[in-house]
Amino acid sequence: MAFGRLERSSRPSPMSDINMTPLIDVMLVLLVIFMITAPLMSSSLKLDLPKAEGAQPNDAPQFISVALDPQGRLYFGEDAMEPAAFAARVGEAARRNPRTEVQLRADQGVPYGRVAEVIGLVQKAGLSRIGFVTETAPAKP
Repeated sequence: MAFGRLERSSRPSPMSDINMTPLIDVMLVLLVIFMITAPLMSSSLKLDLPKAEGAQPNDAPQFISVALDPQGRLYFGEDAMEPAAFAARVGEAARRNPRTEVQLRADQGVPYGRVAEVIGLVQKAGLSRIGFVTETAPAKP
């Protein structure tokens, strides 16, 4: 007397394991892509910044980035600008917050007179907190 049906099947049982090899391969490819592209995303403007021993990054709460490339062109953030448009943008930042810090990055090859002109434009717009961005000098052995 049978109460239930006993099935005897020759079919293989379903596989319950996940093959991790393709997942690891994809993860490693993504890791390599991010390792290559991350340094490229930091700044597209290449400058040869001067080196200073006492230079430490400043944790200012609000700042604008100003740069002078080797040819003396003026940049507000990553945007190249004419002096009149630059003065208008800096003036707008000064109206929003007069304690905004200006972080000035200038290539070593830029004449000091050009740097002084930019400082004058910034001060005329109403911002007086100006910081010079440099690279850390290598440690002396």
